[in-house]
Amino acid sequence: MSTANDFGTAPEQDVLTITDAAKSRIQQVMESKDLTGHSLRVSIRGRGATGFEYGMTFEGPEEKHEGDTVFDAGVFTVLIDADTLRHAQGARIDFADGGFQIDNPNPIWDDPRALTVQALLDEQINPAVARHGGFVQLMDVKDDTVYVLLGGGCQGCGMVDVTLKQGIEVLIKEALPEIEHVVDTTDHAGGTNPYYEPEKK
Repeated sequence: MSTANDFGTAPEQDVLTITDAAKSRIQQVMESKDLTGHSLRVSIRGRGATGFEYGMTFEGPEEKHEGDTVFDAGVFTVLIDADTLRHAQGARIDFADGGFQIDNPNPIWDDPRALTVQALLDEQINPAVARHGGFVQLMDVKDDTVYVLLGGGCQGCGMVDVTLKQGIEVLIKEALPEIEHVVDTTDHAGGTNPYYEPEKK
């Protein structure tokens, strides 16, 4: 495999594949928004029960980051940060049925601890919180800390601290005793909940 960092270039086939249909659609969008000279940034923003969650944005020349891998897709360049590249190597971006579709052969998690937490979410935690319209998404596992995001009915819920401390955290620590912290990364100020009122101060 050959890649190039720090604003170097890499052969497209060594990074990911963008089909002609996807390139055509991306070019159409760039032309309609007068984005000549911009690059397409492809990023992995998170992980859900069904796989990676992706972002595709247009950035100007000044928005390139140190460590980006860059490749020439023909009519535009593509930027990929190092973490995304690690998890998107060999992926294929297509445009069909009115939307972009990304086929990624890489596993969602390669850390055994993350695999354990994801299994807990899929098999025990999410079926429980789904009864109140919520879901819990694993964002990352680093050192002794698990980072989660609570969405749907959990976002803005007055009982979210109870759910996290007495439910999610307990199950995770039972499965992984080395985990010391479970951190909620959710912006609860931006959520509404049909089942609970926020606790009164």
